[in-house]
Amino acid sequence: MKKFWLSLLAAVLPLLASAASLPDPVRFSVVIEQGDVQSAREWLDSGLSPDFEGSAIGSGLMIGAWEGNIPMMELFHSRGADINKTNRLGEQALLHAAWRGKLAAVRWLVDRGARLNRDGSAWSALHYAVFAGHAEVASFLLARGADINALSTNGSTPLMMAAREGREGIARSLLAAGARRDIVNDQGENALHWAMRQNNLSIAREIGGTERFGVAASRPAASWGPVVRSQPVPDRAESLMAAARRMEAEGRRDEALNLYRSALSAIRQADAARKVAPAPSRAATGLAITAKRGKPDEQSASLNYATPANPELTKVGTGVAVTSDGSDDWLRRARELEVAGKRKEALHAYRQAAASLRAASAASGRGLNPVLAPTPALGPAPPP
Repeated sequence: MKKFWLSLLAAVLPLLASAASLPDPVRFSVVIEQGDVQSAREWLDSGLSPDFEGSAIGSGLMIGAWEGNIPMMELFHSRGADINKTNRLGEQALLHAAWRGKLAAVRWLVDRGARLNRDGSAWSALHYAVFAGHAEVASFLLARGADINALSTNGSTPLMMAAREGREGIARSLLAAGARRDIVNDQGENALHWAMRQNNLSIAREIGGTERFGVAASRPAASWGPVVRSQPVPDRAESLMAAARRMEAEGRRDEALNLYRSALSAIRQADAARKVAPAPSRAATGLAITAKRGKPDEQSASLNYATPANPELTKVGTGVAVTSDGSDDWLRRARELEVAGKRKEALHAYRQAAASLRAASAASGRGLNPVLAPTPALGPAPPP
């Protein structure tokens, strides 16, 4: 019997040691983002699934696509990684490469079977490339068969993305390639509507033609809705969180916590600056908040004003959403855990708070379904 147990231990211990050497999601993300192909190969040799997902972005193949790291992509692909795998935010490696403008990575993925078009209404790589302004990537995708009129989760097209973001050259290319101008999304808006709302008049003229543009231009600007610009997370926050992740991976948790706090402060400052509405010429008499029980994403806020000529209150939308993104809860929890000496748990809570703040900062597209502009620190999501 003793020999039996010894032989069993001899067989099991190497497996346990191998499992212990495999990374957790945080360490996996940090190491793969840093481009450490050797560590990735060792993990895969030790039994790590080629589709293992880190705490940020997704699988090793997705992170490689995000970084434009073709050797990393080749390694995971050679071990059986699913090139069309979808992460928890509904994105694929091709979308990551398109968002970041990594043309070589986009070409590599398409050549190896990455699907250009998705089933049903979903964000496509072409949506991402157009939204981010990567004309070369958009042209390549179109040349390889991307659906020029692909519909996003709320029925919006790449042309609408170009109209919204002021991508004039890309908008012209899409129109020349046959993009439809008449598609209306789930909110009843089309590309001309978006171009007029964002005051991208040259694009509006291209979309509508002289006659339709003339009619649109005669309408009051306010009738199109408030202008809302996309705001990237500040570079300072990106660099702070990248440094925080490195320190966390090295076990320097106190320093990592300080950097996470600084990064969160930078995100909050950028978000507050974005949300400041132009000063009204009339006195604000109150703030009206609407909400639905169990539906925090449908909450909104608006200011009430009284005009000298009319004592009745007129509601004017500020364009500032009151979102229940959970960031305050995560921050409170992070501070409590830090005070209690639970540094590892506090780091996790700070990361979640940063993710929520990024979501609120990027979710500036009215009538859209944004989650988060892609970020190497905490994982990407669809553009607004």
